[in-house]
Amino acid sequence: MEIVGVIPVRYASSRFPGKALADICGKPMIIRVYEQAAMASTLAEVVVATDDERIVATCAKFEIKTILTDDSIAFMTERVYAASKLIQADAYYCIPGDEPLVSSIAIDAVAKAYLSNPVYDVVHAVGDVADATEAIDYTNLKVVSTKDNECIYISRSPIPYPKGTLEFNYRKLVCGCIFSKNGLDFFHKTSKGVLENAEDCDIVRFIEHGRKVLLVTVNDKTLSVDTPKDLERVRSMWRDTT
Repeated sequence: MEIVGVIPVRYASSRFPGKALADICGKPMIIRVYEQAAMASTLAEVVVATDDERIVATCAKFEIKTILTDDSIAFMTERVYAASKLIQADAYYCIPGDEPLVSSIAIDAVAKAYLSNPVYDVVHAVGDVADATEAIDYTNLKVVSTKDNECIYISRSPIPYPKGTLEFNYRKLVCGCIFSKNGLDFFHKTSKGVLENAEDCDIVRFIEHGRKVLLVTVNDKTLSVDTPKDLERVRSMWRDTT
C-alpha cells in the first residue's frame, strides 16, 4: 500500500500572508516542513501543493516537486484532493505547511497506524495540550475519543468540560493526518454541515456524517505558525533542537 505525502500551502494566509516563505534559521518555512517530511520512511514521495508561483519558485530552488492548484481552494483537505487527482496512491498524508517542527517519527507513527487499520477514512495525529492557555486558544482544535481512540468530536472549545473531574489530559490535533483515497472522494463530494461550519474545521465533516476517524498520540512538541509571534517561538524552538 502506497502513501504519498502532500504539503498543502497557500500564500495568502488571512492572519499571516506569505508565512510559507518566512525564514526559519536560514531556510523558508515550507522547505523546513518538506525536509522533515522527506525523512519519513513510510512515504513513497512528498510533494508541495500550492496556489502561488512564488512558492513554486522557492521549491524549485531546492528541487522539490510541486503541484499548482486553484487559488480558490480554501481547505487543506480539498487541496490534497486536488493533488490526489494527479498523483496515484492508496492514501495521502496531509502535512500542514505551517508546522515546521513536525518530525518524521510522528509521520511514520500515523502512517503505520493507518497501514494497520485501512478501514479508516482519516487517521490523525494528536498531542497533549501543554497548559490552560493552549486549552482555551481557539486555534488549537481539541479532541475527545472513545477508549479505542476513535474520534467522537473536534472543537475549538475546551472539551471535555471539567465539571466532575480534572483527571484527564486535553488533547489537540497536531502534525497532520492520512486520508484514504475513498475518504478524499467522500470529502470532495459532500457539502459542509452545520457543525463543520460552526467549528470551521474540515475534519468535522467526516465525524458529522458518521465516517470513522482514528486518533494516534504522538510526542512531538510542535507549533502551528499562525502569527508572527508564533514564528518567533518556532525559531527559538528550532534553535533549541538543532
